[in-house]
Amino acid sequence: MADLTLAQLAESKPVRIEKNGESICVTKIGNEIFAINDTCSHSEASLSEGEVSDFKIECWLHGAEFDLRTGEALTPPAVAPIKTYPVIVDGDSVTVEM
Repeated sequence: MADLTLAQLAESKPVRIEKNGESICVTKIGNEIFAINDTCSHSEASLSEGEVSDFKIECWLHGAEFDLRTGEALTPPAVAPIKTYPVIVDGDSVTVEM
């Protein structure tokens, strides 16, 4: 069963979903879909409320940036990476693999 549809993903606008008890931030850049843990490794803030640009997401609370492709923390105050998840797109269905 799909977690969302492509129609639910606007360009560079993160969406928060719940799956298997985890909060996941899903966003679309061009033809690529990225899924990361929704919780900032620095402050427990929801990353799906942040801004997306150039394959990065910025935490709205303290400005830490993470690479959507790798989960790597790119700027302080975050130093720990966040988990990334594989995404499968089948037609209009988007599924995050756990």
